[in-house]
Amino acid sequence: QVQLVESGGGLVQAGGSLRLSCSASRRTFSMRAMGWFRQAPGKEREFVAAIGWSGGSTYYADSVKGRFTISRVYRQDTVHLQMNSLKPEDTAVYYCAADRSRSAETLQAGDPNYWGQGTQVTVSS
Repeated sequence: QVQLVESGGGLVQAGGSLRLSCSASRRTFSMRAMGWFRQAPGKEREFVAAIGWSGGSTYYADSVKGRFTISRVYRQDTVHLQMNSLKPEDTAVYYCAADRSRSAETLQAGDPNYWGQGTQVTVSS
């Protein structure tokens, strides 16, 4: 079984930046798509960003386009999310996601094979 571990969350002022990282407990080289979702209190978990195996295909929620950048080591089960120009509405628990068979495009719909435990991101006004 694969365990996804996130890191990099924390408290930041509006306009600041954070970089989230996620990696599998084992280097399986098996995750076709990886990505990030987030969930704020009282709200449903929502898609943030996804990336394909090669890193050539990336997808972003409209709310984060131009501010967040997802990246991945080529054919590795490691993904990063660079979060710039953070806003208070970005406050949420961010979850790493990975799937062995789905494309980055379809990962946007959720239901990945694996979820990380989540890392808290809090953006103050």
